[in-house]
Amino acid sequence: MVAGPKRSTAGGSAAKGSKKGQKVTQKYIINAQQPTQDRIFDPSAFATFLQQRIKVEGRTGNLGDAISVSNLGDGRIEVVSHQEFSGRYLKYLTKKFLKKQQLRDWLRVVSTAKGEYSLKFFNVVGDEGEEEED
Repeated sequence: MVAGPKRSTAGGSAAKGSKKGQKVTQKYIINAQQPTQDRIFDPSAFATFLQQRIKVEGRTGNLGDAISVSNLGDGRIEVVSHQEFSGRYLKYLTKKFLKKQQLRDWLRVVSTAKGEYSLKFFNVVGDEGEEEED
């Protein structure tokens, strides 16, 4: 009976050790092609905003080698993380940037696929029709 628990303990610690040794790499893309083409959104300013505002271990501006933010051109921003990182946090920061630039009334952040967010215009076709009737 004594041999049983020893084996399970050794197996459990080996599994935990291998989990710690693995590096987690997550890649997120924010697609802002449509607003960038309409010249109301500046992707380079957004990339700079992310670099300054993303928190790592509770401190802003502490990206180091853990997280990299790059502008892919054509209105696409890529965030690559080598540690645990939440996509919802990225969405939160995007909304914060839109609010700061006073674009939150016209643009929304939509998750189009896993790890991919897109900035889209609100659909205002119905609102325009109502204004014409008045």
